[in-house]
Amino acid sequence: MSTVSTLTHDSKTTDKEVFDSTIPSSPKSLSKQFHEFLIKILKYGKIPQHIGFIMDGNRRFARKINVQTAEGHYMGFLKMEEVLDICLQLGIKVVTVYAFSIENFKRPKEEVDALMHLAKTKLIELCQSKTVKKYGVCVRILGNMSYVSQDLREVIEEAVEMTKDNNRSILNVCFSYTSRDEITNSVKSIVKMVENKQIQVGDINENLIEQCLFTHGCPPLEILIRTSGEIRLSDFLLWQCHQDCYIHFENCYWPEFSIWKMLQIILEYQLSNKITRKKSFF
Repeated sequence: MSTVSTLTHDSKTTDKEVFDSTIPSSPKSLSKQFHEFLIKILKYGKIPQHIGFIMDGNRRFARKINVQTAEGHYMGFLKMEEVLDICLQLGIKVVTVYAFSIENFKRPKEEVDALMHLAKTKLIELCQSKTVKKYGVCVRILGNMSYVSQDLREVIEEAVEMTKDNNRSILNVCFSYTSRDEITNSVKSIVKMVENKQIQVGDINENLIEQCLFTHGCPPLEILIRTSGEIRLSDFLLWQCHQDCYIHFENCYWPEFSIWKMLQIILEYQLSNKITRKKSFF
């Protein structure tokens, strides 16, 4: 079964208690040097190769601090860039984020328009960022583009083209996406292969279905994190959440998600898998 954790569970592991005791109460008090020190410690244990994020809570965070919804989504984008950088520092090779669901098109037009504008203005900026260049990030947009306007599709194509030759890490941005749509698309691709006599019906198996998913070529999903306190997957990476995936529900809004929370989840993942350090620190 997949491992599931929430903020409410307690671990009696001595290593974790020692680790917790070294962390200041406010994430703002963590210096860059201390971040690097914690990351170095965690890298002695097993680091996941593929991590997913359901970036939930931008709207509620906007209401919490009394700003416009669009501003909440903008802060959510900035947090995505920050978390991506942390993941890459840790050595995580693939990061998959749930940016916009097909179901989100049902939200008020003003909010949807603001999100589309944010995507158009920030996608290219993301691909030109220092983080993408430093870590050789290939940015991929996964989803059903038939729901997306032509001008945004052109921006998406430009963004993907800019980073297509980067091969050291991957950022999958699930946009206009649901897992059901992804699986349906995979099945349609297989049906077409059968009709074109490229394969026989007997050739259809789990591996073939996986090869036709949007995430094909990526290592298995090892950690899935959802913010906002909601305990559900919201039609995200349902096929990829296999029995060994560590699922964590964090009780904070996405813009509030901190490096400390991220590092704590990695530690919990390592402890849940009974991972020992690869070598002595000294």
